[in-house]
Amino acid sequence: MSGDTHEPVKTICPYCGVGCGIQIAQGESRDDVQFMPWGDAPVNEGRICIKGGAATEVVDHEDRLTAPLIRDDSGEFREATWEECYGYIVDELERIRESYGPDAMGFFGSSKTMNEENYLLQKLARRYGTNNVDNCTRMCHASTVWALRTSLGAGAMTNSMADLREEADLFWIQGANPGEQHPIANSQYFRQAVLEGATVIQVDPHANKTTRSFQIDDTERHQHLQLNPGTDIPLLNIVLKTILEHHETHPEDGWIDEAFVEARTEGFDDLKETLADFDKEAAAEECGLPLEAIERAAKKYASADNAAIFTGMGMSQHACGVDNVQNEINLALITGNLGRPGTGVNPLRGQNNVQGTCDVGAMPNVLPGYQLVDDDDARTRVEAEWGFEIPDEPGLTNVEISHQFGNAVHGLYVMGENPVMSEPDANSVAERLQELEFMVVQDIFMTETAEYADVILPATTWAERDGTVTNTDRRVQRMRDVGKIHDNTKHDLDILSEVGRRLFDDGEELFDFDAPEPVFEELRQVCPSYHGMTYDRLGEDGIQWPCYQPGDEGDLYLYEHEFDTESGRGHIEGVSHTPPAETPDDDYPLILTTARLEEHYNTGTMSRRSPTLNRQTPENFVDVHPADAERYGIEDGEDVVLTSRRGEITVKAQVTEDIKEGVVWTTPHFAAASANVLTNDVLDERAKIPEYKAAAAEIEVELKAADASTESATDD
Repeated sequence: MSGDTHEPVKTICPYCGVGCGIQIAQGESRDDVQFMPWGDAPVNEGRICIKGGAATEVVDHEDRLTAPLIRDDSGEFREATWEECYGYIVDELERIRESYGPDAMGFFGSSKTMNEENYLLQKLARRYGTNNVDNCTRMCHASTVWALRTSLGAGAMTNSMADLREEADLFWIQGANPGEQHPIANSQYFRQAVLEGATVIQVDPHANKTTRSFQIDDTERHQHLQLNPGTDIPLLNIVLKTILEHHETHPEDGWIDEAFVEARTEGFDDLKETLADFDKEAAAEECGLPLEAIERAAKKYASADNAAIFTGMGMSQHACGVDNVQNEINLALITGNLGRPGTGVNPLRGQNNVQGTCDVGAMPNVLPGYQLVDDDDARTRVEAEWGFEIPDEPGLTNVEISHQFGNAVHGLYVMGENPVMSEPDANSVAERLQELEFMVVQDIFMTETAEYADVILPATTWAERDGTVTNTDRRVQRMRDVGKIHDNTKHDLDILSEVGRRLFDDGEELFDFDAPEPVFEELRQVCPSYHGMTYDRLGEDGIQWPCYQPGDEGDLYLYEHEFDTESGRGHIEGVSHTPPAETPDDDYPLILTTARLEEHYNTGTMSRRSPTLNRQTPENFVDVHPADAERYGIEDGEDVVLTSRRGEITVKAQVTEDIKEGVVWTTPHFAAASANVLTNDVLDERAKIPEYKAAAAEIEVELKAADASTESATDD
């Protein structure tokens, strides 16, 4: 740190959902933003992962958008004034609404921006007259939110990392890899509990950093159930039936909490009916695991005093994602592992504000606080604050909006999102974007999506503005800025306020905001779980929702006395296996699954521009099992072509036993070879989340230059 460094400010890391506190400061010049640890930060207590330590590297990156751009008649971008851009945007939004109606527009929020900004975006969409507003939770945890909200009451972690560290005896980690994707939560909380004696059951098709991080691999306190992709329901049904069978013969062991089930749940008989004729042996074979191993894991979970489930995108990103998570809820409910410390069903959220973006209503079916848009009473309450009528039917999700480009949807407003990289079947997404009549993108870089825009608005980065974000265990925290770096950029909040004022300049003053705190003050009037919070009360530690009244301290864990459902009971519902929409065949004999890396982040918009992170992992790769490598003639480190019915990418092969035979594994971070060129856009029918985690694939060795020359000569 330079001796001329300005006073540091305390803020929140812009990457994953753990919500680690960091300090940042400007050096000798305002474009020199530097990282400093925050020793007593409430979540991470000063520790930081490689991404957090490198976060400031992208703040003044040479690729930053620094002036507004408009696409001219030749199809090229030219610099424009803000006044020209605002006029163009407002004219086009008004034209589209007059020509086609308000539902011809779509609005994409961002889990990388603040609560206040996403709140304004969804309010703007609804004042425009549509509920077609969504965010990237649709790609990550929409099915988790759906199942948790429907069966328990809130689409969030039931517990907190702190109470899990102190009280959990067993961690059931399914479809999640916190060692890689939430490293500080893993090291600061989960590993600490393991050091105190907690057991770990990990369910994942891929061995990973979590598998190895606890260093108890060879003990009875660790199990890795390496199942085939897309077989989570059969595995959990084996667990559930094993518990039911044991209870029939040994009720004294207490594997089922009869008192809890009787007093606090509904649907237990439906679960028993669903599993009455369930064949555990056949299901274990489908999972690719020994039945005894799954039964042993069932015993460990059911006999633990406090067992906590962690769920990730390996569970949610399936066409049966809602059912996957429902089965985890079933397991927690029948064993009484809810409503007290060290238990629960806990989704690990991927982005630093994906929880908050959902909380504030940037979704097509809910208003702030998860109040349903088709609930008349909820709409009336929010309308009384806003002063305008809200559409009473749920809108389209972001993937549904994408499917309607050029048909029902003619315009798109994108704040900080990159659907060309984040949505499945990416080549088709890019083609459909060209069918839009108008698209505006506000972002910090020229993303793969911005390339197709008509107007591009340069926004400020996370380090340059204030606001709040909400982490994975419901902690609302303040982010603080070091000041703007580029004069001709604007904060997302200021952009949205100006567009709103110009669109609805009729004395309503609905978007008359010049700072985030007044927006938060309005938000808490319409979001019951945030109502008791203020900026002053958030302070440096933040508050975990629900915080219903001023003075409430927030809740470390939910549902101590009742569930937030209509009946007040937790909902149990038996579910049956739904295979992935694509399964291996002669043309595509492999199963493709995907996941994220510790060193990179989602679509790579920020992390691929970080020198530190790129040195660690500069390009994409595919994990291939040694038996498959031998069968295909693949050598470790060799370029291969990975294909699906939707496209192909060229990546380096990494031959490893971390993946199962017949399965290949790759990542979505790299634009040059993104997994989402290959992934399937079939959706869960309720949550509308795509099936990223299982698709049919094929692999072949790249034709080497010498071989190509020989073949060419032979052809001649």
